[in-house]
Amino acid sequence: MACPANLRGARTGVARGAVTSHPGASRQLHSRMSGFRWPAAAGEWGRAPRARCRPAGSDVESDPEVTYPRIPGIEGVGVVDQADEDSGLRPGQQVATMMGGMGRSFDGSYAQYVTVPAGQAIPFETGLPWEVVGALPEMFQTAYGSLATGLGLQAGQTLLIRGGTSTVGLSAATIAKDLGATVLSTTRSPDRAGELRAVGVDHPLVDNGTIADQVRELMPDGVDAVLELVGCSVLADTFRTVRRHGTVCFTGALAGQWTIPDFTPFMIPSGVRLTSYAGGATDLPEQVFQQQLQAIAAGRLKAPVAKVYHGLEQVRDAQADVEAGTTPGKHVVLLDD
Repeated sequence: MACPANLRGARTGVARGAVTSHPGASRQLHSRMSGFRWPAAAGEWGRAPRARCRPAGSDVESDPEVTYPRIPGIEGVGVVDQADEDSGLRPGQQVATMMGGMGRSFDGSYAQYVTVPAGQAIPFETGLPWEVVGALPEMFQTAYGSLATGLGLQAGQTLLIRGGTSTVGLSAATIAKDLGATVLSTTRSPDRAGELRAVGVDHPLVDNGTIADQVRELMPDGVDAVLELVGCSVLADTFRTVRRHGTVCFTGALAGQWTIPDFTPFMIPSGVRLTSYAGGATDLPEQVFQQQLQAIAAGRLKAPVAKVYHGLEQVRDAQADVEAGTTPGKHVVLLDD
């Protein structure tokens, strides 16, 4: 994206972004010129032009952290336009950024430029298309963090992904297969089993609310690890799929239930471990992200891109498609030069 001369090196400036002034769905987004601030604290922030960015999910509308008016977008990729000398970043450097309050407490990536803390800009080098790279930051961070931090997954182990056709589920399957794990993964629709096989899943399972018997038919002793993305409504059944000393990592609640009424620890089977993974802006190490990009370039990993949109004018369409949830994969907005 060409940077207007009056923005380069400025302390404040104006750029175009998709702005929402109050809570609501995609219809609340409007593309207009919006001011941005170049923070005065040296070394704290770096500004990367949003030449390419991927829209966040509609959960932004109900997040109490959000202040308005606000440019949404909790992740993006692009190149550095300006950064403090002691930030470790340089103009023209490829970077990814995500979360950390972006799109919630400060303006996000649905814009030509976004100002972020320099510490949450992840440098990388790749020749992959921007529409591929733009699909990756939060998805890879969540999937990788769940498998590495939450589960400590090792080569040769068995992994069950509950909620497998979600973007995080698909990404986790590719990472786990590249690691050398055997992967079981669920979908509610038999018609989508092929999507799971396409990313390397060994055993696609149709989830009608109870899958423990199916899992035990394949793995009589239970699986080593479970990535729970469906939520608390199925957690009791998920516990039944795990071997003694196996681990369940609770990362998401696609079904909408985040809590268990009248929970007691004795609901967890003896010897089964329950943990969680919430993630953070700095949880995807630079070297890990670079390795994942190289694996995609080599064909070992796949980026589940659902659709590519062009220009800020199509941000509303992209957000509406995300909210509809009818197309699996990531929706990427490419801000053309």
